Amino acid sequence: MEMRFTLRLVVLSMSGGPICSRFFSVTPLNCKAKSRGALRKYAALAGSVLAGGCVFVTYEAASLRLALQIRTAAVDVEKLKSYIYIDTEPPLPLGNQGLPERVRAGLHRLRRRLYEATLGRLWKPLDDILPGANEDDRRLWQLLQKSRSAQRSERLQAVQELASAHHWPDYQYRNVAQASDARTLVGLARSRDVDLRFFLPPAPPLRSDTGPSPALAEELRALVAALPQRSEDSCLHYFTSLALRDGYEHVEAQRDGPGCFETSEFLYAQTLSSLAPERAEAFCLHALLHHSMVPGHGKLMVDRGALRLLLRLYLARRDPAHKAQRRVTRILGNLAACPELHGQIHQSGWLRLLVEMSQSPQVVQACHAARALANLDRETAHGTLVDGMFLLYPLHRSSEEVSADVLFVHGLLGGGFKTWRQQDVEAAPPKEGPESEAYTHCWPKAWLAPDCPGIRILSLDYDTHLSDWKTKCPAEQHRRSLASRSVEMLEKLRLAGVGDRPLVWVAHSMGGLLVKKMLSDAERLPEFRQVVEQTHGVVFYSVPHRGSRLAELSRNVGYLLFPSVEVKELGRDSPRLKELHAAFTALVQRRRLRVLSFGETRATPVHGLIRMLVVPLHSSDPGVGQFVALDVNHLNVCKPPSRDSLLYQRTMSFIRDCVNEGRAEGGNNGGGGGGSLT
Repeated sequence: MEMRFTLRLVVLSMSGGPICSRFFSVTPLNCKAKSRGALRKYAALAGSVLAGGCVFVTYEAASLRLALQIRTAAVDVEKLKSYIYIDTEPPLPLGNQGLPERVRAGLHRLRRRLYEATLGRLWKPLDDILPGANEDDRRLWQLLQKSRSAQRSERLQAVQELASAHHWPDYQYRNVAQASDARTLVGLARSRDVDLRFFLPPAPPLRSDTGPSPALAEELRALVAALPQRSEDSCLHYFTSLALRDGYEHVEAQRDGPGCFETSEFLYAQTLSSLAPERAEAFCLHALLHHSMVPGHGKLMVDRGALRLLLRLYLARRDPAHKAQRRVTRILGNLAACPELHGQIHQSGWLRLLVEMSQSPQVVQACHAARALANLDRETAHGTLVDGMFLLYPLHRSSEEVSADVLFVHGLLGGGFKTWRQQDVEAAPPKEGPESEAYTHCWPKAWLAPDCPGIRILSLDYDTHLSDWKTKCPAEQHRRSLASRSVEMLEKLRLAGVGDRPLVWVAHSMGGLLVKKMLSDAERLPEFRQVVEQTHGVVFYSVPHRGSRLAELSRNVGYLLFPSVEVKELGRDSPRLKELHAAFTALVQRRRLRVLSFGETRATPVHGLIRMLVVPLHSSDPGVGQFVALDVNHLNVCKPPSRDSLLYQRTMSFIRDCVNEGRAEGGNNGGGGGGSLT
């Protein structure tokens, strides 16, 4: 039965009367359907509003949370460079690269060479503009793998290619520094113009020392006290006593002994008061220097923290001219002569500092660092440079084959570096310009090395004094005679590999007497005979073959009341000098050695207003070989004024002829090589 509802629609007029009416009939089902549709619309609208509100609230909450966070993206770039990166894709074996890989590597090398030859000279490296455009990580890891090869030639080639890289981003150098072994890093350190970013800087000390520090002096003193006190080296005991301030009894026992005197060091020891930090450091460094020369003491020093302590002292004395810095580097060179200490030296962070010093324009600083690096380099270095032996050239690894040695020996009051500088300019300095050369502090390194390629230039350094008033260690008098020095120096030459190649000697003043004594002893002693057998020439600069007037000055000058052992041996017509010269003359004739001698004709200022001809011509002329008299004094006879001077040209031509003669005779038993120097 169907139910129907009837609705009447009445339209009323403005007056209230009906105008018309109409009847509608609505079933219940239609009304129910319309009600459900309206509910759905309202539900959809409410759901949309609710969902939108949730999204809005979530967005606002996330925005607020991000706004409250600290952004670290600014340091992410530098942070990523500080870590070790492991390449998840291992490089292909060196011998198994496919053709596409080889083509890609070749194109990359060609692209980099073209860039370095053109755009690289005009604009900044492309890596700074487009990071990753020129880097080849695969090649870098292949070079690192090649640097560990069992083949020596492959290792040397890999190090050479690594050292030639100068346009990598910083993190690439960090990768090499962290992934390379000590042998590879030492090879990079001895490469010319190597980038310092290859080497990690040393860890900063826990405390910084600026200027003389009492705390640092006390730590040095504690290190000296922890080392063995008894040794055959009398100077070691002497400086140890001064450093520990317990030398009063030592001073009293030595004061009345023969040849002893009161110096400023003795006065400090006598007072037993607290030493000034700088003076205490000097005594401690002298003691550590002598300890580093004693076999076995170097390891004891390192085990007791000497490397870190010396590093602190070096960083506190960054002035290259500071004596403390030179002593520290000299000690480090002695420690580097011990192969068992190489790992600890590398780990201590000294390698980067040595590279910085080797690139210094200061000749003394560069040569001290070069000696330490050469002792660390067991891949290419020839021999070990112990204390007193310095390498003037080559300071770096080179593809040039070394086939001869040239050894420089200074004289009285000279030095391994200052004796061989260019002649001092007394008037106005030379004009700067394309036609004038810069002043050189080491003419063998600056001039002789390029004019005579294929040679190794060494300098022998030792202490000399005019008077015992000025000696650093009065206990070493017995070691300063020619006979005592000769055997000691020959042993240093043997360790440095001198005698394995043709050899030319260059000596000034008393150094010539020492050379003559060494040659005589080398011919007599079998263990050193190779030195005299490889000798092909000797250059003498004002050598007092028959004595010098300097010894006579001790009777007239107050500060020479106690002439040193060296001066006493220079007496005119000394029987020992006559015997030594007779033995040398016979050796020259027997072995047909070349000899070139130079003599002085100008007086030399000696003391105050006193001027004298230190070595007269009749004494500087040995009577064998060539002799040239020059219008110079005793100090400048070994210092050429220019590269075109007669002094240098005659010396250079003589050395070149001797080396060519040695090569022609096939005397090279060590370094290999051939060809002419001309």
